[in-house]
Amino acid sequence: MVFPSLTAAYASVLALLFAGLSIWVMARRLSANVLHGDGGDAVLLHRARSQANFAEYVPLILIVVGLFEAHGGSRTLVHGLLLVLLVGRVLHPFGMTAPANSPRQYACRGGGILATFAVLIVSALALLLRLS
Repeated sequence: MVFPSLTAAYASVLALLFAGLSIWVMARRLSANVLHGDGGDAVLLHRARSQANFAEYVPLILIVVGLFEAHGGSRTLVHGLLLVLLVGRVLHPFGMTAPANSPRQYACRGGGILATFAVLIVSALALLLRLS
């Protein structure tokens, strides 16, 4: 088994991105004076959902990709998967705060979640194939 150094490097960058999303949510909470929930504030709701969406998908994907890398999977594939994940997770919050049905919403939110799903599915299949 190999230490998943590429996954570890990307996990560090993604952790910093998550910290940024968390600060973005906290800043809105302070400015809107909302301590719990979203207080009916649409901006806070979108920011909080961007952060929560990140927290829902990224940890599992990092585990699957890290296991693939640790099991001797292709470093090129690992790098590609994690780069796509990073780009998708950067795009997603811009789409969440875009006007409804706008090109930015479709490109950023849609592109971000499609990239995330693609990485989830490809990494899971790659790990299953590697284990067989």
